[in-house]
Amino acid sequence: MTALLDIAVLIGSLRTNSLSRKLVTTLTALAPPSIKLELIEIAALSFYNEDEDSSPPAPWVSFRQRIKRADALLFVTAEYNRSIPAALKNALDVGSRPYGQSAWNGKPAGVVSFSPGTIGGFAANHHLRQSLVALNVLTLPQPEVYLGGLSDNAFDEKGVCVNAGTNAFLGKFMTTYAAWIAREPSKTVA
Repeated sequence: MTALLDIAVLIGSLRTNSLSRKLVTTLTALAPPSIKLELIEIAALSFYNEDEDSSPPAPWVSFRQRIKRADALLFVTAEYNRSIPAALKNALDVGSRPYGQSAWNGKPAGVVSFSPGTIGGFAANHHLRQSLVALNVLTLPQPEVYLGGLSDNAFDEKGVCVNAGTNAFLGKFMTTYAAWIAREPSKTVA
């Protein structure tokens, strides 16, 4: 029996009942049995400040350790003002330091973005990908996932997407993502 791949899931929203969390519920339900998704909370991460590198806050230390343990990453984010939410950018910064010790280095990843608007978080998706390139995160190039027009009405009371077409698309994405991360195992590069 093959071991499950451990996927650290990071979402942009801090809101308890966010669309991001509902999307993670849907993606978890659609995930192939070869992967295990675990939502990694980022709300406790104080703003990154290089002055604290010599004595980092405990949430930073545990966050960095958890990211390093993960076999792969999955980012699910809304678009705020044509970019990613500040909390997600902060998590990227916290995990990338101290210099030369990035927890992100060499990890395979996937990106899912959404917005209530018609372009589905396109700008957030690409801003996130730009940062991931700098962090040496091996991001799945295709299929790109931009979900437009997403609202609370797209989910049932358990937080699972009720749109058959969206679920079919996300199911294909998860299958491709699982193949990608199996092909690109986490490689920590010096």
